[in-house]
Amino acid sequence: MIKELDIVVLAKDLNEYHLERGDVGAVVHVYEDGKAYEVEFVTGEGETIVVATLPTSDIRPMQRADILHVRSYA
Repeated sequence: MIKELDIVVLAKDLNEYHLERGDVGAVVHVYEDGKAYEVEFVTGEGETIVVATLPTSDIRPMQRADILHVRSYA
């Protein structure tokens, strides 16, 4: 189960936030035992760009074999 402060990965593009599948965020709040999550996405310098409420289907836990990738935020 995903918990507060866990690092998660987007499972799909979120065009309304200019976020792409694979972007990495941190869970800042868990709603109703994991029915939804408040996830913060930041730049490499730590500036918050989006805090979004997302259903479980939109994110997945970070896995040991995942490789991070850098891109510019539009």
